[in-house]
Amino acid sequence: MLPEDRLDQITRRFDYLEAQLNAGPAPDRIAGISREYAELKPVVEEIAAWRAARDAVAEAQVMLADPEMRELAEDELARLRGVLPELEQGLRIALLPKDAADARPAIIEIRPGTGGDEAALFAGDLLAMYRRHAEAQGWDFQLLELAETELGGVREAVARIAGEGVFARLKYESGVHRVQRVPETESGGRIHTSAATVAVLPEAAEDADIDIPAADIRIDTMRASGAGGQHVNTTDSAVRITHLPTGIVVTSSEKSQHQNRANAMAVLRARLYDMQRSQADAERAADRKSQVGSGDRSERIRTYNFPQGRLTDHRINLTLYALDRVMAGDLAEVIDALTAHDQAARLAAQQ
Repeated sequence: MLPEDRLDQITRRFDYLEAQLNAGPAPDRIAGISREYAELKPVVEEIAAWRAARDAVAEAQVMLADPEMRELAEDELARLRGVLPELEQGLRIALLPKDAADARPAIIEIRPGTGGDEAALFAGDLLAMYRRHAEAQGWDFQLLELAETELGGVREAVARIAGEGVFARLKYESGVHRVQRVPETESGGRIHTSAATVAVLPEAAEDADIDIPAADIRIDTMRASGAGGQHVNTTDSAVRITHLPTGIVVTSSEKSQHQNRANAMAVLRARLYDMQRSQADAERAADRKSQVGSGDRSERIRTYNFPQGRLTDHRINLTLYALDRVMAGDLAEVIDALTAHDQAARLAAQQ
């Protein structure tokens, strides 16, 4: 049974927030009220749809006693009994605890793993895939750092992706991505296996989530360098920030030193925020092992087999023969399946 008292509490809170918005809250409260209102609105809509269907079932059952309405009532009951379980499942999913970071922009970091030059080329392909996916979703994609190899591969790429529900959609991408294909560097036509690592971090709010005292960081400026001169500057504009307590090092090497400092601090905050979240979640580690969003970046999560045009996500045993479409940025089917699997695991854990 769904918790009626909790449903009532949610709808009352939503009505209160709506009244506050209509009355015109104080300027310093508008953002917070609007955010909570937007978060509750889809939940309230699910509640209303489920309650309407449940009430309609009760009305149809009363109509069964009327001989003239019986046939119509039986048809309506048959329809409603097919719809009601789906509405209840949708409501249960809507009531699942939300990750506070789901609505945030994401910082995505891509680095080659095993495989030398081919791994770096594959890391570049993953960067292009995520850029295309962001563009297709109408998200803003901002490259914060790019270090390339002589062959055009990627030694390191860091990007910020902003838009509606970005982290909620991309958080399952963290882990080791393996590729099987004939490398451009292979003259004998042999299939090689290599890998790249992807880390997806929620962006930390500058002043609310992570406090970084000035004494905890060392900022160095240096001359930027890059393959083929793409990021080579004539001034010492590149910035390297070292977080002394943890040893985390972040660099940014675009043309503006001011922007490089801002970019590097944003990435540093995201990494520290991610560490903070991971420590807080440690007590739920056993539960998280059953979910796909555990964020273990040493885990091989996916294989891209180019000779067979096949993508396999090992966490949920998903296989798609649509590799060209995926590499072109169409990740919806994969992400939807991962999201559904995670939701089902969390629902099962509540029972």
